Amino acid sequence: MSATLFPVAARIAAALNTANGHGEHETAMRLIKVTEEAGEASAAYIGMTGQNPRKNITHTTADVADELCDVIIAATVALHSFTATPGADLTAKLDAVARRLNAPRP
Repeated sequence: MSATLFPVAARIAAALNTANGHGEHETAMRLIKVTEEAGEASAAYIGMTGQNPRKNITHTTADVADELCDVIIAATVALHSFTATPGADLTAKLDAVARRLNAPRP
């Protein structure tokens, strides 16, 4: 995980708070943004595999990776609306998932 992910996401969340506030509606919008970005990643994958016969291949693996990065960023920004310790929470979750898979993190 990038060491800059959470500080940058915190700056983005703070800028959004300034621009849009941080009430219940804004929290919901940040959560919905994760879904929007996931949809874009899925659309890029469809374009990469040529699943739409009218369009053929329209995207690359780099496009899918770029969209997945947007998902991660949107999720990290949204996470700031639900916890004061997003980095610690993600680390705890990663450790729990690794334990379930018997694959300890290095």
